[in-house]
Amino acid sequence: MKLPLPVNSLRGAIAAGMLLATVAAPAAEAACLVYVGTYTNGKSKGIYAYRMEPGNGSFTALGLVAETPNPTFLEIEPSRGLLFAANEITKFHGESAGAVSSFAIDTASGKLKPLNQQSSRGPGPCHVGVDATGKNVLVANYTGGSVALLPVAADGRLGAATSFFQHAGKGVDPGRQEGPHAHFVTTDAANRYAFACDLGLDEILIYKLDPLKGVLTPNDPPFANVKAGSGPRHLAFGRDGRQVYVLNEMTATVTAFNYDAVRGQMKEFQTVAALPEGFHGGFSGAEVFLHPSGKFLYTSNRGANTIAAFRIQPGTGALSLISQTATQGKTPRSFGIDPTGKFLLAANQDSGTIVIFQIDEASGELSPTGKVLEVPSPVCVKFLSLAGK
Repeated sequence: MKLPLPVNSLRGAIAAGMLLATVAAPAAEAACLVYVGTYTNGKSKGIYAYRMEPGNGSFTALGLVAETPNPTFLEIEPSRGLLFAANEITKFHGESAGAVSSFAIDTASGKLKPLNQQSSRGPGPCHVGVDATGKNVLVANYTGGSVALLPVAADGRLGAATSFFQHAGKGVDPGRQEGPHAHFVTTDAANRYAFACDLGLDEILIYKLDPLKGVLTPNDPPFANVKAGSGPRHLAFGRDGRQVYVLNEMTATVTAFNYDAVRGQMKEFQTVAALPEGFHGGFSGAEVFLHPSGKFLYTSNRGANTIAAFRIQPGTGALSLISQTATQGKTPRSFGIDPTGKFLLAANQDSGTIVIFQIDEASGELSPTGKVLEVPSPVCVKFLSLAGK
């Protein structure tokens, strides 16, 4: 179902950025392994997998490939065939902390071999990222309001955290922002800076990254702000790394920043709504991803149960809304876009389904394929291309 909307107006002057990396064209249509992170407080037992053939859009279920508690968000390091999972728990080895798990991927079967686990250093880890070297895993602890960096050894095993930062402060909403809530962490294309969205502080904290030593240090400036009460959740870098798009959970908006890659500085130039026009009631933004072509941006809206598609203006990086598409399920916690850019997989957490949509390469619009995967409490969808493997 399409919900047509007027295009949002664009505002703000656009500052020049530094060229970091050209967005690659969509990958060739090699088969992919698709990994799904879940909550295990119901029927789920851990991480599930599928084999996908992008050429015809077919999926083969591989079943449960790793049994582990609440592996809600995943990240893949493709060069060594490693998968990392944030175990969103609040007690690990007797301390108030969650865990990060490391797995080796068997590309023939899709199965995951457990390597080890380490403390995330804070309770409720909800996101993991891997730096460009593949030697450092970053984790955001939502409940604890902190971030940590864990080194990855040559054999893929995780070491104890070598950097840890406890965020401090609160936001304007006493119910949601009574303290810090780190929700996402990633690095820029140059692998010089790390960025942590903190929902509780309305800040994107910025850290300098030393990938060789596995050390984070606060940047100057140490953070960028979004509007009070927005609750920044996830972010995505745009074309050439010159823009950063921050999805705000509490207002279901996207704030666009120009990015200075030399200073690690973000300057806001636009905020647009990600909800269907006139939608009222409970809602929250959940996920944001850039299309492999660099031409489109997508976000998921819980409550409204839609995926919003935006066109990215060449040169300026400004956003204009294309459409809203119903996810055909409840609570699209996250979604994934396959490496070819042909398909979007919407993970409806409360429906236990992943609904497959085709992406129009010219318009960016989504259309349902009629294919639905049954997965208990799906949260995160990640792809590993089997090209050359």
